[in-house]
Amino acid sequence: MSDTAARSGTEPAERDERETAELSPKERFERRAAAWKAAGRVLWRPGYQLTLRERLDWLSEGAGAVADLDERVDMYGDGLVERLEERVAELLGAEAAVFFPTGTMAQQVALRCWAGRTGDPTVALHALSHPEVHERQAFSQVSGLRPVRLTDEPRMPTAEEVRDFPEPFGALLLELPLRDAGFVLPTWEELTEVVEAARERDAVVHVDGARLWECVPHFGRPLAEIAGLADSVYVSFYKSLGGFGGAAVAGPRTLVDEAKTWRHRYGGMIIQQFPTVLSALIGLERELPRLPEYVAHARVVAGALREGFAEAGVPWARVFPEEPHTHQFQVWLPYEPDVLGDAALRHVEETKTGLFAQGWNRGGPGLAYTEVTVAEPGLEWTADDVKAAVRTFVELLPDRVTT
Repeated sequence: MSDTAARSGTEPAERDERETAELSPKERFERRAAAWKAAGRVLWRPGYQLTLRERLDWLSEGAGAVADLDERVDMYGDGLVERLEERVAELLGAEAAVFFPTGTMAQQVALRCWAGRTGDPTVALHALSHPEVHERQAFSQVSGLRPVRLTDEPRMPTAEEVRDFPEPFGALLLELPLRDAGFVLPTWEELTEVVEAARERDAVVHVDGARLWECVPHFGRPLAEIAGLADSVYVSFYKSLGGFGGAAVAGPRTLVDEAKTWRHRYGGMIIQQFPTVLSALIGLERELPRLPEYVAHARVVAGALREGFAEAGVPWARVFPEEPHTHQFQVWLPYEPDVLGDAALRHVEETKTGLFAQGWNRGGPGLAYTEVTVAEPGLEWTADDVKAAVRTFVELLPDRVTT
């Protein structure tokens, strides 16, 4: 024991736990980002943990492959922005697409346009849908829309729930995959049945496809065929593609033209957006073709995590879904979130190996979950690598778990 430890009366590990517990949320985030950046082996490197220089270098390196850098910059949505819109429409098999600075704005505009056409501002959706959980009631507070919840079960709404819902609605919003339920997807047959049930009620179907890009392996259908089930589709350029931000809505040309008017009214007509648009084009060029590879390896990682926690003797450890539907999934463990957060931070700091890039959320008394993403860095991991990392992580957890 060091002199400092002797004076404090605590072992180093105990002091580390106490010091970590005393961090503010911002300090904890910054420390985790620094540790993750210093790690030699991780499953995923979030773009928001990189430096300005690193992100600018990434943009500079890839921009020449997706655009003529001698053309003039965009102005109020022309030029490069229009070419991104054309590319998205082509990928999704739609007549047209419109770029937005944020997904929150994009979906409000799309559904507001549909409400004007159907005469019904009611939007049926899952209780865990992103607009319900993460957007501060933007639908109702900003856009005059009225969300109603079809179900709160950790799965997609069923055709029966759509068909038998006891009040009318003008639009059905389907989040593919449903992130807060564990990045879950229905089967292709279930999805087509849900869409058909909405059509029977004369409702339009809008897909919240922020992560639609990685759904292709699960459905076994081309991207355009999946998107073609809906009347409109929203996609994000940063969640899976690694862009700086931005989103698009694809659908009928008349809807897109109207959406461009509302984009202006909502403050989304930004004079120049070329850095974000270039990053989106780079993501479509580089990351989109690799997503099936990430999805396949996520299933290897998920299986190894499940086996690793079982071999380490952790009771009630869960990976959900057991076989991930995309390259993202949840891990559930029987500890309080702060205990797991502290252990995950110390694990990456001490071993330079990162399993859990995200924070831990409370799932119930003595129960917490986190999200795991497997991307390009994770392809280097074997199942044995994952299980070895689990063993060293578990060694940092308390001996007694909450039951």
